[in-house]
Amino acid sequence: MTIGDIVAVLKDRAFALLIVILGLPNCLPMPPPIPLVCGLLLLLVAVQITAGMTAPWLPRVLLSRSIARSDVERAAKRAVPLLRRLERWSRPRMSLFETGLGMRTVGLILLTLSLALVVAAPLVGQIPLGLAICLVGLGLVERDGLLVVMGLGVGAVGVLLNAGFVYAIVSGLMSLFSV
Repeated sequence: MTIGDIVAVLKDRAFALLIVILGLPNCLPMPPPIPLVCGLLLLLVAVQITAGMTAPWLPRVLLSRSIARSDVERAAKRAVPLLRRLERWSRPRMSLFETGLGMRTVGLILLTLSLALVVAAPLVGQIPLGLAICLVGLGLVERDGLLVVMGLGVGAVGVLLNAGFVYAIVSGLMSLFSV
């Protein structure tokens, strides 16, 4: 099974799945290159959403990569119980995110979250951003605007925390060199 096959089957929900996949590694403390890579890939996805694309464009090299059927089945086996619990609570509501303008707005917000993820504080700074990205992605999968809004709230906290981190570093460096 290739990534291209998966994207073709998912159609308009492929963006949402990519968002969740790129957010998940950042929900736990990870070494520095992982938030950077996920942030840059999410940036690519966010730009496409903001541009109004209906399905994600991915490089041919990535689309042609295959995933072992056993790996897909193992991931689905782990994800299905979690998704079933989420579906009990989640339902289609606040459909403003299903419109073209709503999706472009989500794209702009994801652009901001991806940039924050690129400069996230090492080991813990990416956790609120990862949770926010996952909530937004799951809200888009489930067509639940309330879940998207919750993700945006968590994302705002994550951006503020990381902005404070960047400010502290810049202030510290400026005080070192102003002597």
